[in-house]
Amino acid sequence: MRPSRLVIAALLAASFAAGCNKQTTPAAAPSPSSSSSSELAPDAVVATFKVDGAEQRVTYGELTGRIGAPLADLEKRKQDLIKRGLEGYIIEKLVKAEATKRGLANEDALLKAEVEDKIAPPSDAEIQKVFDQAKATGQLPAEVTMEQVKPEIVKMLGEQGKREKAQALFNELKSKAEMQILLPEKRVQVEAVGPSKGPESAPITIVEFSDFQCPFCSRANAAVDEVVKTYGDKVRVVFRHFPLSFHAEAPKAAEASACAADQKKFWEYHDKLFANQGALKVDDLKKHAADVGLDTARFNECLDSGKNAELVKKDMAAGEKVGVTGTPAFFINGIALSGAVPAEDFKAIIDSELKKKK
Repeated sequence: MRPSRLVIAALLAASFAAGCNKQTTPAAAPSPSSSSSSELAPDAVVATFKVDGAEQRVTYGELTGRIGAPLADLEKRKQDLIKRGLEGYIIEKLVKAEATKRGLANEDALLKAEVEDKIAPPSDAEIQKVFDQAKATGQLPAEVTMEQVKPEIVKMLGEQGKREKAQALFNELKSKAEMQILLPEKRVQVEAVGPSKGPESAPITIVEFSDFQCPFCSRANAAVDEVVKTYGDKVRVVFRHFPLSFHAEAPKAAEASACAADQKKFWEYHDKLFANQGALKVDDLKKHAADVGLDTARFNECLDSGKNAELVKKDMAAGEKVGVTGTPAFFINGIALSGAVPAEDFKAIIDSELKKKK
């Protein structure tokens, strides 16, 4: 691989936003020479065995019903890989063409001019803001000082700046080239139940699986808010719970938000939790309830009873069924979008969907 392709690949990989993910072992892809099991009918017999001399059969439908969640995850990751690979391949071509058009030596020269040379060192205020946020959300222990982590913050902000400049360049090139992805979209059926904003008649439904302790979920809120502001009544957002196992306080926070929903203040409480991710213990959850004006006696009884634990589990099961393994995970009219992606990624899918409905 040429150096320029390495640079583009790295920038592209960084541009696909990260999320909070389960630590899972990737499933092995089927051998290219093997027949596709997806061609089998649900009643096709895939195995037989005997119990006390009586033959037992296993159908393909039984098998997929048992391993439906990992199969959905595998299919979702496959679709993500195909889409990212296709976009990366096109962008390589567009970057090369732009470099040639400008009379530059190669693609690296273009990336240096449009990305690296346009990155200004972060200001002290920007560095302080990141430090304060990390402390507030519990990502840094209380005893850690600014001097200890400043070099890492500067490096992180520099890489973030590169990603933003690279994405802006790639978006500009795609727009000028009138790029269209013609791959058929893989859709999954996701039940849109839960706290929502926007009319039920909206042509676009976004189902979000989220975790109140996940910093990437908090980061994604700005993009979702921008989408709602841009499209208004054309979009409905539905929130579903997916607290990850390594976020110890997330399940109870999810239950607490459901208690707030019982009092018609889910979104106010939702915003409060994401703004205070370092304070999600039970006492904190009760304090936040008072801060947003909930009936605290009713809220506390709801939270202490655990009445919403089953609701949270049902949301998690629904997420696993459609291949969710990390947060935030979005489904836009059934089209998957993972991670704390920029608003432009939502808009690309939404605009395409709206065109189809004209």
